[in-house]
Order: sequence, then structure tokens, then C-alpha cells
Amino acid sequence: MSTRSLLIATSCVAALALGACASNPTNAQIGTGVGAVVGGVVGDAVIGGAVGTIGGAAAGAFIGHEIGEGNDQPPRRNRR
Repeated sequence: MSTRSLLIATSCVAALALGACASNPTNAQIGTGVGAVVGGVVGDAVIGGAVGTIGGAAAGAFIGHEIGEGNDQPPRRNRR
């Protein structure tokens, strides 16, 4: 890949990433991103290779999403 193509691809990815920050993300979205990163690192360290990284990222994203989604919901009030 030429330097010019790499520069154009990087610029496009950066523009899309910054465009995604236009609104405040929910806790579920934050949890998904953080969980994917942490899960990928842990999966690579424990299992190794692409399978461990991708599997760990998928599992981490799912768990992070569920935890964040639980934090997005308003607290329950006890009814008497």
C-alpha cells in the first residue's frame, strides 16, 4: 500500500471516529467499547492468537454492554 493511500485511509477513519463523538454516548455504548478493548487484551494474553483476541473482544463487548445498559436504566423504587 502506498503512503498516499495509507494517509487517505487514516484520514477517513479519523473523520468517522470524530463524527461519532457528536453526541453523548450512553453507558451501554461506553461499556461496549471498553469491554471490547479489555476483552481483546485479556483474550490475547490468555488464549493467544487471533481467535483469542477476537473471542475475548466479543465476550468483553457483550458483558460491557450488559453492565452499561443496567446503569442506563433508572433505579427501581420499592412500592408498598
